[in-house]
Amino acid sequence: MSNEWERSVDEEVADVRMGRPHVVVLGAGASRATCPNGDKNGRPLPLMADFAECVGLTPLLQSWGIDPTLNFEDMYGTLHEAGEQHKLDKLNQLVEEYFGSLELPDHPTIYDHLVLSLRKHDIIATFNWDPLLLQAYLRNGGRRLGLPRLAFLHGNMRAGYCSEDGVLGLAGGICRHCGKPYLRTPLLYPVRHKNYADDISISSQWDLLRHGFEYAFMITIFGYSGPKTDAEAISAMSQAWGRPETRVMEQTAFITRQTEREIDEAWENFIHSHHYEVHSNFYDSWIANHPRRTGEAYLSQYIDAKYLDNNPIPRSADFEGLWAWFDRFRPAEEAAASST
Repeated sequence: MSNEWERSVDEEVADVRMGRPHVVVLGAGASRATCPNGDKNGRPLPLMADFAECVGLTPLLQSWGIDPTLNFEDMYGTLHEAGEQHKLDKLNQLVEEYFGSLELPDHPTIYDHLVLSLRKHDIIATFNWDPLLLQAYLRNGGRRLGLPRLAFLHGNMRAGYCSEDGVLGLAGGICRHCGKPYLRTPLLYPVRHKNYADDISISSQWDLLRHGFEYAFMITIFGYSGPKTDAEAISAMSQAWGRPETRVMEQTAFITRQTEREIDEAWENFIHSHHYEVHSNFYDSWIANHPRRTGEAYLSQYIDAKYLDNNPIPRSADFEGLWAWFDRFRPAEEAAASST
C-alpha cells in the first residue's frame, strides 16, 4: 500500500489520465539493439558506419573506385548529385533485396516489448527501411490492447499506401476502402536535400510525426544520432517541437551510445535545461520501466512529486507469458475508452 508520497505499481496500472502522446523516434541503432547478433537467419542489421560491409556492397563499391568505408548517406548523396543513376539503381536493388530478407527472431525482442509498452495515442516513427518494427507490430496485434501508431519516415520494405484513400497498410495487401492494392512506400534513401512533400505517402508520415511532436509530453530518441546529412529531418522535427523554452514541463529521453556532449550538440533544440535523460540500454528507459503508463508515471513524478516503484517488462518471458503480463493493463484502458 502506498502513502501520500508514493505511487504503487497497482495504482500506476489503474491510472490512464494522460491523453498526450509519447513519441518515439527510431534510427538504425534501435534495430541493431533489437537484433544484436543478427536477424532470425544471422543477417546483421547495418549502421551507417558499417553499411556497405553488412549489406554486401563492398566489392561493388570498390569496382566503382568508391571507398566502402565512407558514410553510406554521404556516398549516396554524392552519386545522386553527380547524376550516376545507373549506380543508384543498382544500389537500390541490392539494398531492397537485403532489407526485404530480414526477419525477427522467433522469441520476443526489444521491438516486441516496445510496441506493447505504448498505447494507441502514442507514436513510433522510424527512419529504418527494415521490416522488423512492422513484424513486431503484426505479431503482437489482436491481443485486445491498443498499440501505438507507426510512421515510416523514409519508407519501409513492408509498408504500403493507398493514395486514393490516404491510408497506410501492408505492401501488396488490399485497401479495405477501395479494394485496390497498397503500393509500397518508396525507400527515400538519404540525400542532402530531401523534400518530404514530393511523395504523398512519405508526407503523410511526416504529418503524423509533426502532429505528435506538437502535442507530446515526452519524446524518446532511440538509436538515432541526428546526423548532419539529415538536416532537413531535424529541422522538420524541431519546428514541430517548438522552442525549448516553451517546453518547460516536457521531457526528452535518449537511448543511445552517444556521449552527453554529442547529444547536446545534435539535439540542443529539443532539450529544455536539465529536462532530459540518457540511457545506453532500452531496459533502463522510462518506457521499459513504466510500460503503457509512461505518461501517468511522468505526471506522478514530475507533477505530483511522488516516489515511483518501477514496473519493468518481464524480459525473459515467452510470448504467451508476455501477453499474459500485459493483459492486466487492459481493464483500465477499456473502461477509459468506454467512458469517452
